[in-house]
Amino acid sequence: MFQFLRTRRARILSVLLLTQISLYYAYPKAEIVSLTHPLSEVPSELGGWKMVSENPIEDEVLALLRADDTLNRTYTLPNRSAFLNLYIAFFKTQRTGVAPHSPRVCLPGSGWTPTANQTVYIPVKGWREPIGINRYVVRRGDSQSLVLYWYQTHHRVIANEYMAKVYTVLDSIRFRRSDTSIVRVVLPIQDGYDADKLATEFVQSAFEPLRDYLPH
Repeated sequence: MFQFLRTRRARILSVLLLTQISLYYAYPKAEIVSLTHPLSEVPSELGGWKMVSENPIEDEVLALLRADDTLNRTYTLPNRSAFLNLYIAFFKTQRTGVAPHSPRVCLPGSGWTPTANQTVYIPVKGWREPIGINRYVVRRGDSQSLVLYWYQTHHRVIANEYMAKVYTVLDSIRFRRSDTSIVRVVLPIQDGYDADKLATEFVQSAFEPLRDYLPH
């Protein structure tokens, strides 16, 4: 890694990014903010999964998140053999320093210990190529959960937090937009079902309907 940072390519990339960041702050323009439907209108049924509860986010947590809209729901299969949590936070702009909170930080802060992490690629309807998203397995005591999450802008799905910040600057300059959402799916890992299979199928079923409520 450090050898790469000393290469000519790395120096050129650094200069380009610093130039773009300087332009971003030196020549501010009014942002174009997408008109999304409220997240409260997200369907109560997504791909055969039915909502069983709305989970209000505490006021002190909302004050920390500073998101413009949020959704926090529990969905289940018709036979109630599995339950999952769907969490979405939408941000109209990141120019004021507001940005999605990474589960890499939030989950350990809640007592969950990551035991596995990787990027997985899932084909979804309405997208030109498989989306790359984060896959985490976390443990707290005897409990384990599978966590899938990604950042979504008006024309990108991003797994890597650092690349999400780079694209924020680039899109602010090119499109005058820095709106984004984070989408997170959490499914307990238990005997009796394949957590990866169920979570993947949920993402595939929910991705296209959710696009009406996310940056577009």
